[in-house]
Order: sequence, then C-alpha cells, then structure tokens
Amino acid sequence: MRWHEITVNTTEEAIEMITNFIHELGAGGVSIEESGTLNKQRDTSLGQWYELPLNDIPEGRAVIKGYFSEGTDMDAIMDSLQRSVEQLAEFDIDTGSPTYELKEVDDEDWATAWKQYFKPLRISERLTIKPTWEEYTPGPEEIILELDPGMAFGTGTHATTSLCLKTLEKVIQGGEDVIDVGTGSGVLAIAAAKLGAKHVLALDLDPVAVSSASENSRLNGLESQITVKLSDLLGVLRESAAGDAGSALGVKLPVRIVVANILAEIILLFVKDVYDVLETGGTYVVSGIIKSKQDDVEKGLAEVGFTVTECHEDQDWVVIIARKL
Repeated sequence: MRWHEITVNTTEEAIEMITNFIHELGAGGVSIEESGTLNKQRDTSLGQWYELPLNDIPEGRAVIKGYFSEGTDMDAIMDSLQRSVEQLAEFDIDTGSPTYELKEVDDEDWATAWKQYFKPLRISERLTIKPTWEEYTPGPEEIILELDPGMAFGTGTHATTSLCLKTLEKVIQGGEDVIDVGTGSGVLAIAAAKLGAKHVLALDLDPVAVSSASENSRLNGLESQITVKLSDLLGVLRESAAGDAGSALGVKLPVRIVVANILAEIILLFVKDVYDVLETGGTYVVSGIIKSKQDDVEKGLAEVGFTVTECHEDQDWVVIIARKL
C-alpha cells in the first residue's frame, strides 16, 4: 500500500500543536524527529546512553511527517493544515516559517522503521520505559512501563513526559486517586498506577488515544486499576455533579493528584476545572510548558487559588507542581 507523506519543517515549540492538527486531519501515523546534535543538553544522571543517530536538523527545529492513505484529498489536507499552523501565531507559538513537502511512499518506509530507535530507557531511579517488542531484564526495584505507542503518540521519552514521570515518582505516596488529563499513550497513567496509586482515571478527547491508552493499560496488566475515558475534565465534573459517575470513573472525586502534559495554551483553558476536581491539599503536576510560557501558566494557576511549590526544567520545557491549599 502507498501513502501520502506530508513533511513539515518547523520548530520544537510547535511540535505538539502541529502533530495534533495532522492527526485530526485523519493521518494514519505521525512521526517526529528533533535536532540530534551533540549541543542539546541531555539528562545522563542515571547513566543514560543516547544511541539515536545524529542528524543535520538545526537546534530548536523539528521535522514532522504525517501519513495519509491513498485516495485522500491531499490538496484539501494541505490547505487546512497550513491555515491551522498560521493561526498558531495568535497563541504566540513560534512555528519558525515552516516549510511543507508532499510525496508518496510505501508503508514499509514508515510503519515500523521508527521502532529501531525506540529502546528501553531509564527515566528515573525507579522508572524505565520499555517498548513491548524489546527484551529487557529489570534490576531490583526497577519499575517497567511496557509501551507500544503506535504511530500517533510519543514514546514517553520527550522532555515534558520524562519531567512528569520523575515528578510523579516524588509525589505519589501510595493509595491516591489520580486523574491523567490528555493521557495519549497512557504512559503517565501506567506510571502512576505502578507507583502505587489506588486508581487512575485517564482522559483524552481523541478516540485513537483512548484506544492506545486502553491497550497499553492491558499490556501492563492494569485494566482494573486504570479507567480510560473519552472525555475532558469538565465532562467528568458534570457527570459527577449529575450523580451519574458512579463506578464508571473508577476514582472518587475530589482526587488527590491531577497530572496534565499538554500545551500551556490548553492548560490555561481548564485550570479552574482542575482546582475543582482536587481535594484540599491536593497536587497538580502540569507539564508540556515551554519555558517562555511558564509565567503565564503560573499566573493562571495563582488566579484560581493554586500555590506553586516547585518548578523543574529540561531542554527549555518546564514542569510545575502546584498545591490546592
């Protein structure tokens, strides 16, 4: 089978939004390649070895590829994608004068080739992400997160996700109810459950994400501990207020911890919803925030009553830990 391949040369800052646009347009897969130069700061505190090949992508740039099946109206797809990318300027997202390329490829050229670069990776002192197709022998007390992200979602090794994973390892004490907003592949929900959370409600508005997270929960043997739901946080609050939630959510509102790894602009849309769904003393772990947007997010959190207690950075990305006091 042959596929239409769209290539967008843009900035790392715009990756999340452009990837989402391509997926919403019906792509059968999305791949992302960031700068592979040696100048990029990487976390080697736990002896991580980076085997990804170097590339000639300049620092701060990224190449995003989307794949569409034969018979797709690619003129309409390209027109819609370019309009959406242009509108990112309204959210102060720098797309870096993106360029576009369209060609046809065979499915063997993309469907599985990326897997050779996804190897087991130690994220923190206890957490290791392992692709399902790789053999790996864990060490004592090492927690393995089995993951098959598919082509539409990340491998969990992006700076924003690793920041969230390291933070969850610190804040989860055991026995908490947790909500993961924008779960994607479900890696954060899986980590929370394996770190000792009583139950995790994983939410996403994308049906493909819901399917991916559900499958990854099953691969980790956590179907009874993780509830994956097609919803946003406001939908969950309405369901609970109407008394219709019952056991469908798996968690009891308000919860102890909420984690969200989403772009800053989206985070600011539901800050109040997070505040409402957290119990007093509860913790909000929020990432997906480019350094330039950190002040905006902290201000938004403060406006609804959150107190920011910690911030950590990795490769110009930030994770914020906030408390509802």
